[in-house]
Amino acid sequence: QVQLVESGGGLVQPGGSLRLSCAASGSISSIYVMGWYRQAPGKQRDMVAVISGGGSLNYADFVKGRFTISGDNAKKTVYLQMNSLKPEDTAVYYCYARRRTGAVEYVAWGQGTQVTVSS
Repeated sequence: QVQLVESGGGLVQPGGSLRLSCAASGSISSIYVMGWYRQAPGKQRDMVAVISGGGSLNYADFVKGRFTISGDNAKKTVYLQMNSLKPEDTAVYYCYARRRTGAVEYVAWGQGTQVTVSS
């Protein structure tokens, strides 16, 4: 019952910046965690950054100091500000949301947005 739509991906030169957005719709009141994962061809899908409803932030080591996650808890919208982008940041970036109803948890994924860092 939750749909996630990403936007903001594109082509950027090394050292450049992009801002990704993810808007959740549906049963958004049940969402307690949102974040971003990424997956490059032939690689596993890795966590990039997550933000919890209480404001707790968690970043992957490879983006600390360069990426910033933020969100609007009321609107269940999450952003990823990406600075100092490197070619190895090239990947499909997926928005994700975790829902909890009692002890049962559900995970929703967006369709992904392509980020390409190349000169």
